[in-house]
Parts: sequence; structure tokens; C-alpha cells
Amino acid sequence: MLQPKRTKFRKYQKGILGGKTSNTQSLRQGNYGLRTLTAGRISSRVIEAARRTMTRALKRHGQIWIRVFPDQSVTEKPAEVRMGKGKGNPAYWMARVQAGQILFELGGISCELAQTAARLGAQKIPTQTVFVGADDKTE
Repeated sequence: MLQPKRTKFRKYQKGILGGKTSNTQSLRQGNYGLRTLTAGRISSRVIEAARRTMTRALKRHGQIWIRVFPDQSVTEKPAEVRMGKGKGNPAYWMARVQAGQILFELGGISCELAQTAARLGAQKIPTQTVFVGADDKTE
């Protein structure tokens, strides 16, 4: 699974989700992509599950680029622990995504195969997504 080699801090605050992204709205490497419509948090397990599903659908043809990276830790306290006594330990890693951000890019395959792979990958992702092509207009 994806996780950073080292970070500046062990524990992060939740922060505010929302807004539209500007620099990750357009395709860079591939011809097709999977774009979010809503903001949210995506864990490293979800990213890996979507990548595996799309790779299986491509059957060793084409290429997949992951455009998000889980760089923030999410902390959890153990079960049945009383309130207080500080923040919990890091449990997993997640990536914040904004509306309009490209999550995955696909290249070197036909449009129908790319749509099928993106549809299967989108079923794993907790935010609303849409399939985009290179000729689609970006906002």
C-alpha cells in the first residue's frame, strides 16, 4: 500500500475539505482519466483496491498512472478506551481530494476498455467520479 517514507509530523489535524482544485484538473500522461465530482478523503487501501481492479480489467494492456498520494495519517484510539489522555496512534494513511481532481489516468488502450476499467475502479472509490477523455473540456 502507499504511504510516505517520512513526514514532518506523525499526527495531523483533520482540516477542512471542499473547494475546487486548479492544478490537477487536466490529463497529463494518459488519454483517459477518472475525475472526482465531490471532495472527500480516500485511504491508501481504497487507492490500491481501485488500482488492482483497473489493472485486472486492462489485462496487461495499456498503462495506469495514479495522480493522488496518501500523505496524511489518520489516528484512531483503541476500542473501549475512556475519553481524554491525548490523541490516538496513526492507524492508516489517506489523501484529501477536491472536486474536479484527476485520480487515475489511463493510456495506450481503446476508449471502451478504458471506460470499463474506470467504471470498475470508480465502484471502489467513496466519492462521486466521472470518466473523462483527452478531448473533454476541463472547467
